[in-house]
Amino acid sequence: MGRMIVSVQKSILVGEVSAPASKSYTHRAVFAAALGDGKCCLSNCLISEDTRSTMKACRLFGGSFEEISDKIYVSGFGKRLKVPDEIVDVGNSGTTLRFMTALSALCGSEITLLGDASLQKRPNTPLLETLQKMGARAYSKNNNGCAPLVVEGKIKPGIYSIDGSVSSQFISALLLVCPLLDGPTELSIHGELKSKPYVDITMDVAKAAGIEILEQIEQTDPTDPTDPTDQNKNSVSAKTGGKISYKIKGNQAYHLENYTVPGDFSSVSYVLAAAAMISGSDVDVKNLFPSAQGDLAIIHILKEMGADISWDKKEGTVHVSNSGKTLTGICVDAGEIPDLVPTLAVLGTFSEGRMEIKNAGHVRFKETDRLHAMATELSKMGAEIIETADGLIISGKGGAGLFGANLCGWDDHRIVMALFVAGLMTGGTTIDTAESVRISYPRFFEDMKKIGANAIEK
Repeated sequence: MGRMIVSVQKSILVGEVSAPASKSYTHRAVFAAALGDGKCCLSNCLISEDTRSTMKACRLFGGSFEEISDKIYVSGFGKRLKVPDEIVDVGNSGTTLRFMTALSALCGSEITLLGDASLQKRPNTPLLETLQKMGARAYSKNNNGCAPLVVEGKIKPGIYSIDGSVSSQFISALLLVCPLLDGPTELSIHGELKSKPYVDITMDVAKAAGIEILEQIEQTDPTDPTDPTDQNKNSVSAKTGGKISYKIKGNQAYHLENYTVPGDFSSVSYVLAAAAMISGSDVDVKNLFPSAQGDLAIIHILKEMGADISWDKKEGTVHVSNSGKTLTGICVDAGEIPDLVPTLAVLGTFSEGRMEIKNAGHVRFKETDRLHAMATELSKMGAEIIETADGLIISGKGGAGLFGANLCGWDDHRIVMALFVAGLMTGGTTIDTAESVRISYPRFFEDMKKIGANAIEK
């Protein structure tokens, strides 16, 4: 893959785009369809490098996939898992790595899983430790919790616990494979369950495939804030008021026949944020219907910051415009919405007043350390930004004193797209490693130019 640099100038955004399909839902739908023993048609899929990594890995276990436009036709392997005859290389996809690690623990043979250089820095210890408790031998070859990973032996049903503070993908992986065990499993979560909406997405897809998983919350605190900007909401534990556990029946079978993937709020957060900040902009984003995605909070956050934004849930259209106002900084708890942190950092930089992003320590373990990356790059544009242990504090001046710069995209799709929005505000900006948008939003630059972005890729 060649290196790409994108050059961005000041722009006004006007027009209409359709949200790309959700990457999170596509991963899970592909996996659930592969876990079935029949045929399935998945519609409105995100065909990207990450989701292709899941398809490629599932092929090694016996699945069959055919891509036609935005549809994926799947023939699943069900419980007739084939043992891969080669290393399972998942590329840059953390979701694929975690799902396939759990799946490998159903096979009973030694399986090695590998990822690219970035993925080999991302931790997996809670998942490996839990698989060990469940009866498999699961370990990191380099003894650092990171890929390459090796899984031997089979997991067994029972009562187990797992740390939820590092990544919700560990919990999702176990929730998807445990229904295939020959008895019931109970999985309790200790520590703060970060990014719980992604577990909710997993539950949503599993339910569509006919899988029964019971979520139980032990109520210990009546507090139940629902606004992502609520400063009293410190964690999922605070929101739910208790400990979370999942009860999973054994000997279940996946039956996902036809499934339509919803639009992706994470990916369109950049479009919505740009249109909300840039004076003169007027944009409609289609294909945004209600779903379990936590990142739909971007609509409520923008509204809280003073943006002119509305959501027609029946039509699936979000309308956002700016007639000359400057947004106001707020405090946002990012515990459930880690993928919005780069977008929020840019919003704070070009807003008026203090913007605080907190409870975001887990964002340091994504494709890159996104807190450090955003603080570093926005500082190059003149932003007053302080990096804390678990967040960012930004002193916004409504864009005053900010300027274009040559920025690094950190080989991270979300960093590149967020900095692109910043470049639309200042002009005179270049961002390297821009090809990384192919991970989650392959047509990002095309869509942005469609509604008026002045940008050149080279």
